[in-house]
Amino acid sequence: MNIENEKCVIIVDENLPLGSIANVAAILGITMGMKIPNIVGNDVLDLEGNPHIGIIQFPVPILKGNTKILKTLRTKLFEPQFAELTVVDFSDLAQGCKTYDEFIGKMANTSEIKLNYIGIAMCGNKKQINKLTGNMLLLR
Repeated sequence: MNIENEKCVIIVDENLPLGSIANVAAILGITMGMKIPNIVGNDVLDLEGNPHIGIIQFPVPILKGNTKILKTLRTKLFEPQFAELTVVDFSDLAQGCKTYDEFIGKMANTSEIKLNYIGIAMCGNKKQINKLTGNMLLLR
């Protein structure tokens, strides 16, 4: 992975309550870190020699979206031209499940057309990600 040519972004529905926004961003970030572990740097030591676990090696902007923007974006991400990007999505269906088994069962019986996305994370080629998200504002 050439870090200079890579980018990760997280887009979250800005209309969610603040706690839900934080939860969605955390879930997407944890999952992305599992899918692309080499974006996390080595562990580091401070001046006193205390260990600190490595963090991602470049910024991850959190961008604002809404359910319409997220649905349109997720549909584009299914196109073959974006197949190289690593994409993690989070829907209201997932948010409403109490267990992972419940999530698996509900997803198996739900068409993608009926999913309402509340967050998407993507990582990969910087130019492709900028093409998709370059006009989005930071979530503040």
